[in-house]
Amino acid sequence: MNNKRRRKKSIVWEHFTIETVDSGCTRARCMQCKKSFAYISGSKLAGTSHLKRHIALGICPVSRINQKNGEVLALTPHSSVNGTQDVNDLPRKRLKSTSGSNHTSFFQDRCRYDIAKMIIMHEYPLDMVECPAFLNSVRALQPQFPVVALDAIERDCVGLYQRERQTLLDLIGSVPGRVNLSLDMWSTYQSVGYAFITGQFIDDDWKLHRRILAVVLLPFPDSESAFNHAILSCISDWNLENKLFAVTLDESFANKAVRRNLRHLLSVKNPLILNGKLLIGSCYARVLGHLVQDALGSLRETVKKVRDSVKYVVTVDACQERFNDLKLQLQVPSAKSLVLDDQTQWNTTYHMLIAACELKEVFSCLDTFDSNYRITLTMDEWKQLDVLCTFLKLLLDAANLLTGPTYPTANAFFHEAWKIQLELKHAAVSDDAFIRNLTRPMHERFNRYWKDCSLVFSIAVVMDPRFKMKLVEFSFSRIYGEDADHWVKVVSDGVHDLFLDYVVQMLPPPTFVVNGDGGFLKTDMPEEETILHCEILDTEVPENEIFLSTSDELSDFDVYISGMTSHQNMKPELDQYLEESVLPRMQEFDVLGWWKLNRKKYPILSKMASDILCIPVSTVSQDSVFDITCKKMDRYRCSLRPSTVEALVCAKDWLQHGSSSSDYLASKTVVKMEL
Repeated sequence: MNNKRRRKKSIVWEHFTIETVDSGCTRARCMQCKKSFAYISGSKLAGTSHLKRHIALGICPVSRINQKNGEVLALTPHSSVNGTQDVNDLPRKRLKSTSGSNHTSFFQDRCRYDIAKMIIMHEYPLDMVECPAFLNSVRALQPQFPVVALDAIERDCVGLYQRERQTLLDLIGSVPGRVNLSLDMWSTYQSVGYAFITGQFIDDDWKLHRRILAVVLLPFPDSESAFNHAILSCISDWNLENKLFAVTLDESFANKAVRRNLRHLLSVKNPLILNGKLLIGSCYARVLGHLVQDALGSLRETVKKVRDSVKYVVTVDACQERFNDLKLQLQVPSAKSLVLDDQTQWNTTYHMLIAACELKEVFSCLDTFDSNYRITLTMDEWKQLDVLCTFLKLLLDAANLLTGPTYPTANAFFHEAWKIQLELKHAAVSDDAFIRNLTRPMHERFNRYWKDCSLVFSIAVVMDPRFKMKLVEFSFSRIYGEDADHWVKVVSDGVHDLFLDYVVQMLPPPTFVVNGDGGFLKTDMPEEETILHCEILDTEVPENEIFLSTSDELSDFDVYISGMTSHQNMKPELDQYLEESVLPRMQEFDVLGWWKLNRKKYPILSKMASDILCIPVSTVSQDSVFDITCKKMDRYRCSLRPSTVEALVCAKDWLQHGSSSSDYLASKTVVKMEL
């Protein structure tokens, strides 16, 4: 038997001494109140739990007095006299060299993970981990948790980003269709910018995904080729070669020269369908914002009067009470409350104006009850504000599409867009001079946007089985009048041309056989009859020679018949869809769910629908839909490495969408990155 005496490791022995009563009995005596407790009696060991309770719970009368006097016990978290923990006075740590240390290490790893996630999700500065107030809070919760260095938490954040990125990369790799991109640019307080590239795609379960894929530093944001590197690196990093479908920009940062440059670049790296017509040059949300600014600018002085009136009422309690009393006396039925607008968010200006218009009777009489109120709006000005609010409501409804819990598919935007086009077109030629002057600049601006995007919107709504070509025909007849047939044909041709591209992509590649002379065997079939089942080779032979596989004299005939049969079977797939009756119109309709159920019936058309319906029409995030100005990155983010900025921004976006790897227990392995 080993009689070597074990070293006592419990922290209670800093407050107790051991006294031997006789050969079979040992007791523990409190060093403060001198009370004796059982410890060893014969072969029975009493343990130390009751000793810990004696000190930690304040049972010891002397310890209670000491605590009242501000003295600190080692069994409780260290506190200063004022009740806050001093970071420099850390409690002692007693770790056993057993498996328990693994549990402690895991606990610390989990805490590090949660701190990194908290910094990412709430956009806290990385150096908060060195802030004394933060350290005091952590020490109060877990005295054994070590101080985390700034570089270490940065590595944790980047490691979390890399894990999430791999999960998203696997998801995009499994997508059967194409990926659409949208570009936005944030300015900085320096002369550089940041490109935010967002990807939008539909997975194999027909669920729409929208994720930020890259945040790239732009050293020269005003250059015509500013976005070239950002786009190319995104395509390469996310394996989007030959998988890109449409790209959405905005004219606020991408003028015609920039768009022309990008169109040429992408046509080389990743040919765009429909000859580049799916490079969308304007952001839906920003176009609506510009229309609002045009409208508000035409009544700038009147809007300022309303804003000053609302400010006068809501900023002084006494004025608010007088206003409410007057409202009751006049029996104004409005239930709206006056709220001063945020001039960077145009929807708040609309809500301020609509509330003021409903309370105009109160404002008109306010000067008789309050001599300090000297702002006067005439009845004509109130009528003009009513008209203004009517058009702002039209734009607000259109913008609210982007503020829902889920991002809408592209077909939803056609309804709002054609309604705005129709209303502004009629208003711009109104007999009322005020309405005409108010809406003419708005119509000119939106008409440019309509010409740029109406084809995309129209093809998208054709993919909605509730409308198909019928809604295009109906809406165009109201917008274009006698010229409607021409524009309907443009859409019909676009749908069929796009479908033809998908038909060609679905065909298996041809094989070629070398004849006895070492050359390819070729056919004399007319090109127009073989366009769906052959390819033009880029060789040194004449440019339009067509080569097909063959094994005997009639093999070309077999291919010809096969091609004609395929052509006849594939073409009716689109025609059959368009000729079938539209579905009954219902408010809650899952267009992606419908295509999921009918993908076997329309194998090619469903692939086309998948790509079209996930085209992004807006470049801004959900919280920026109503912004008047473009986003600007704060000074702290600008001080970080560009790679760290990208990690923080992207990881937040991915975690908000509930990535499958966001659970620490499911992804305990930490990815290291050299900084």
